[in-house]
Amino acid sequence: MNPKMVLFGAGKIGRSFIGQLFARSGYEVVFVDINAAVINALNEKRRYKVVIKSDSDETIWVENVRGVLGSEKQSVTDELAGADIAAVSVGQKALPFILPVIAAAIERRYSEKKKPLDIILAENMRNADVYVFDELKKIVSPSVPLKDCVGLIETSIGKMVPIMPREEELKDVLQVFAEPYNTLILDKKAFKNPIPAVEGLAPKENMKAWVDRKSFIHNFGHAVVSYIGYLYNPKFVYLYEALAVKSIKDFTRIAMKEAAEILMKKYPGEFTVEHLSDHIDDLIKRFENKALGDTIYRVGCDLKRKLSRNDRIVGLLMEGLAMKMPVDNVLFTLVCGLCFKAVGENGEMFPADVEFHNELNSRGPKFILHNLCGIPSHESEIAYKTLCFYKNIENLFKEKIK
Repeated sequence: MNPKMVLFGAGKIGRSFIGQLFARSGYEVVFVDINAAVINALNEKRRYKVVIKSDSDETIWVENVRGVLGSEKQSVTDELAGADIAAVSVGQKALPFILPVIAAAIERRYSEKKKPLDIILAENMRNADVYVFDELKKIVSPSVPLKDCVGLIETSIGKMVPIMPREEELKDVLQVFAEPYNTLILDKKAFKNPIPAVEGLAPKENMKAWVDRKSFIHNFGHAVVSYIGYLYNPKFVYLYEALAVKSIKDFTRIAMKEAAEILMKKYPGEFTVEHLSDHIDDLIKRFENKALGDTIYRVGCDLKRKLSRNDRIVGLLMEGLAMKMPVDNVLFTLVCGLCFKAVGENGEMFPADVEFHNELNSRGPKFILHNLCGIPSHESEIAYKTLCFYKNIENLFKEKIK
């Protein structure tokens, strides 16, 4: 029998990346999701296609897959009880809803004297392992030695998957577009069982450094292009349109290199200047992939999350300040984010971004900086500088993006 992975989340990353890697390496992949249309299609077809978008499109067929509805808790527990490995790719907001069934499966596996359950946390979330462990500890019976029964494997999800055009979704609910990049960086030390022999896995010793590389280089670079691209021309739709403007591309590289300096200072000896410079150049080239069609809206929206204390901009800003590093370009990107109002294919802003701007307009930027961005009150100097940047954004923008 093939080894089995149970994968919570049959979304774009789940299907195009995690499920694809394991299925193509001989695993049966059982998706758990609340989307009945997707689950029904998986059970009917037992395969789906991933379209790799580059100069010439390539179609990958992912076989040996099926699905279980998330509402069928007993069935999900049964699947987990017999799984060789599990993974979650549901988004931070949905994590609390799947943890009770995972807890039940851990208790059952312990009572049946089965091996520990390794769970790959395929979330764009810093310290996901700590969060999941703390939440499971509240649910799992105290008689179960949780640390011995579960391996929580942090990842760095670098694969870019754009929003699917509506007409393509209507053609095939299972197909998904993705870029060629296909490497899953994960925490080597977190596995309780041997690391699976899956092509594309890249285990790392110092996982926190690589999670921060993703957040503070890749995600931050995305923020720079989307927020500055939107301010430069609100009619821009795609990342490649913004990067076709030389001043935007130049500033993006400068800002990402400022971030790289902070990262190297935080993790001495983990990264070299050459490694991070090459990584930045590669990312910008991937951002420019016209075939991928990644949008400024997708990359920039959800301001309450992306401008929060521990995310790509403010998290980087606070790290830089703590080490007395230059942060002006990071700060400028934050201010541009405060001005971001891009709309999606339906002509509307992301719903939470409407709420964000209502609060910004009614309570002012100082409230946003302290209460949503999480810049502490004792950082009055940086808050004051941010407010000055915000009040003079038009002139500052002209000066930096000529």
